[in-house]
This record gives sequence, structure tokens and C-alpha cells, in this order.
Amino acid sequence: MAHEGSSSAGGGAGSTGSSRGDGRGGDGLDRDGRDHDDQGLDGGGRDDDQAVGGRSHAANAILISVVAAIGGFLFGFDTAVINGAVDALAGEFELSAGLTGFAVSCALLGCVVGAWFAGSAADRFGRPRVMVAAAVLFTASAIGSGLAFGVWDLIFWRVVGGLGVGVASVIAPAYIAEIAPAAIRGRLGSLQQLAIVTGIFLALLSDAFLAGQAGGASEDLWLGLAAWRWMFIAGIVPAVLYGVLALTIPESPRFLVARGEDTRARDVLLRLMSGRAARERITAIKKSMEGEHLVGLANLKGPRLGLRPIVWVGILLSLFQQLVGINVIFYYSTTLWRSVGFEESDALTITVITSVTNVVVTVIAILLVDRVGRRPLLLTGSAMMTLSLGAMALSFTQSTGSGDDVSLGAPWSTIALVAANVFVVGFGVSWGPVVWVLLGEMFPNALRAPALAVAAAAQWVANFAVSTTFPWMSQNLGLSVTYGGYAVFALLSGLFVLTQVQETKGRELEDMTGATGRDRGADRQPATTG
Repeated sequence: MAHEGSSSAGGGAGSTGSSRGDGRGGDGLDRDGRDHDDQGLDGGGRDDDQAVGGRSHAANAILISVVAAIGGFLFGFDTAVINGAVDALAGEFELSAGLTGFAVSCALLGCVVGAWFAGSAADRFGRPRVMVAAAVLFTASAIGSGLAFGVWDLIFWRVVGGLGVGVASVIAPAYIAEIAPAAIRGRLGSLQQLAIVTGIFLALLSDAFLAGQAGGASEDLWLGLAAWRWMFIAGIVPAVLYGVLALTIPESPRFLVARGEDTRARDVLLRLMSGRAARERITAIKKSMEGEHLVGLANLKGPRLGLRPIVWVGILLSLFQQLVGINVIFYYSTTLWRSVGFEESDALTITVITSVTNVVVTVIAILLVDRVGRRPLLLTGSAMMTLSLGAMALSFTQSTGSGDDVSLGAPWSTIALVAANVFVVGFGVSWGPVVWVLLGEMFPNALRAPALAVAAAAQWVANFAVSTTFPWMSQNLGLSVTYGGYAVFALLSGLFVLTQVQETKGRELEDMTGATGRDRGADRQPATTG
């Protein structure tokens, strides 16, 4: 596979081999012992800003990160595509409400398992190989779900897709963090969230297109298959693209150094930084791994309830990201939009507006995360979410009716509508992308993959819990209490960041010690650039 070689991975932008034809060995030294790297060159007479193949180091990092982020696209696509198919498949298989709900949410169980094992698999087999495995799972799920002959068959393939989503949720942020230069790592890490919301948007758009072509999701479209089946089958295209492109990107230099493959690690780093910086980075990676003899999940053991403190910080970041209720906040969005003039039949318009808003605010986060830092964005997002959720809770104290028939009169309907959109903006510019950035970079090198796996698994468990408890809470406790509970978690998330989360902006991964609590000096640490 292309990523295993050291000469041409990445379509011609490849790295130098260990034996060169210019009179120098793979260590960058002339035969007379002079080190050309110390002259500000990477050993081949190229300027520090130019990588092998003519592209700049930053351009190489961006292209590699975009490929890795396609896993996030599949993550969003797979979790959203069933929205347009659920009513049609429920009718075809004659499902009860409970079984329909499980057919939708069962993928989350696969996500938990996939995330849990992704870290140890990545540390054993390498990052790109695990990406390819995720692509295979996505492809199998798309085919199996589209050709399902019964509900339990469908559920099985949905769980298989969930395994792929769980793997992608771990491997993409870890790999991007390990590849990206510190100065732009936040922006590249945020590509994961941008890919997720883009995948959600295109899944919903493709659902609407296919249903429109057939005259309904349950109507036959092509080859005698109903439109809802083609909604799943459409996922084959991005899944295969992901698998093919994953074969073209290099292995993580941190993974290679851990396996003693320093020459290959240096070849990868030369695509991302100058020769001197590459050599220094390898030394720093080795030093950061000193004293870490345990592997996998065993390396996470520590004094706080059996885990290291930094692992708990990652877990709680993941939990708070879900406990603010982002995945159910628009459960009654149709009612809110209808109260200001939209018809219930305008569901696609509502979905498109919400999805585009998500994409736009994620782009804003990408532009800000390396400028203002991770902590300021998270704290701002927590404040916006607390206030907006509080406003929604207050608004629904004035509601009439219950269940799907709940209604709000003026001015509370407008207040609730504005608050809901402020919540989406607040989450999208902060906790949506920034948590993925932090999870990819905050752990020491020896802990990164397994710690991220545990944190991501916790996130999927919380996602499942919030999604399944919301209907009961809204029916039995009321929307005011439910949204009020989410507001409390939003407030707690801000306090948690204020007291436990360090700023990581501009710091190299090798400088991540695993310390917790506020780091007042992090912003003053210069990034090592190539």
C-alpha cells in the first residue's frame, strides 16, 4: 500500500528514501559529514518553506488532513441518512414505534464499540490502515442496509456502519493532530467537525433528491429498488473514495517513531517541515515516550478512579458536548418554525437552513481556533448555550398542549425560535469543533490513541442516553424542565473548562504532559514551525 512506502505516497508529493542519489545518506549528511539541514535546508537544497514535490509544507499538511477528515464526512452522512428513510422502511417492514426507534438508534451501539477498539487498533496497525478498515465497514453497511430483506438484517448493517463511525470518530482527530504543524493544528483539527456537518447536510439533501425523483421515499426508483434503499446505497461513493485516498497518505510520524522506524518518520516529517525541524521533532517524540512501557488501555490507568486525570478531562469534555442536548434540541423545531409563518411541509427548508448554519459557524470556528485559542471559544460557547437554553426553558413555561401538539404564543414563540438558533450557533462555533481539536492534541503521545478512544466511546454512550431519554423527559417532565436541565449542563461545562482544561494553542504535541487545570502560560509558548 502506498502509505507504507517512503518514496511516493500522496501522488508524487512523496518523501525521500533512505538512500539518495545526491551523495548523501538517509540521515541528511554529506559523505564528508557536513549537515546540510543545519543550513536551513531539508537536505536537498530546498527552501524551508518548500516540501518535496514543490508544494509548501502547509499545503501538504492541509491536503493530508482533508483526506483524513473524509472519515468525518462519512460519520455525518451515515448518522443522518436514515432520517429520510425511516418512515418508508417502517412502513415496508411494518415496524412498531419502539422497533422503528431502535432501528434508527442502534447504530450508536456500534459507534461505542468501534470507538473503544479504534485506539488500540491504530497503535497496532497504523492510522491509515485503520482508516481503510473504517471505509470497508462503511461500504458494507451501505450495501447491506440498501438491500436489507428485514428489520433485523437492517439493524445488523446499521450496527456495522456504526462501527465505522466509531472508528472514524477516533482515528481522524488523532491522525490530523499528529500530522499538523502546531501553528495551524486547530484549524486542521476543526476540519473533522466541518466534514461531519457537511456529511449531514449532503445526506439530507441526497435523501430529498432521491425521494423527489421517485415521488416518495417508499416508491421505486431504479432497478426495482425503492428510493429509501438508494439513500443508503449512495453512501458507497464517499466510502470507496475514503478508502482509496487513505492508501495515499503517509503514516503518522509518532506511530513510526514508536515502532523504531525513524527514517520513515523523518521522510514523512520532511513533507511538513524543514530538515532540521524534522530531526528535532523526532528527538522530541522519543523523549515524550520515555518511561511509557505499557501499551493500549493499560497505559491509561491512574490514581483518580482508576484513570489518569487527563483521561478524565477528555471523557468529561466528550460528555458535556452531548449533555447540552445538541442532538435533540430541534426535536420540536417544526413547531418553532411554524409559529413564525412556516408550514409543516417546509421541513426541507428548515433542515437546509439549520444545516447551512452549522457549516457556516464551523467555518468561523476554523478561522478563530488558532487565533483566540481553545479555552476562549469553549467558554464563549458555554455562555451562549446556557443563556439560549435558559431562554428556551423559560419560553416553554408558557406553552400550551403537550407532545407533538405543544404550541407557544407570541412573544414566546419568537423568543424560543431565536434562542434555539443562538444555541446552534454557540455550539457550532465552540463545543462542536473544539472538543475534537482538544481530544486529538491534549493527550501525551503514548496515551493519545487509547485515551481518545475511551473519550469518544463515552461521547457515543452519552449521545445514546440523551437521544433515548429525551422523549420520556419531554412527555413526563415537560420541555421547560428538559431544556432547563440541558442549560445546567451548559453552565457546568463552562465551569469545567475554566478550572480543568488547559490551553493548547501553539503548543507542540510533545509538550503535552498530561497536566490538568488552567495553564496560564500556554499561550506564551511559541510553536515550532518548519
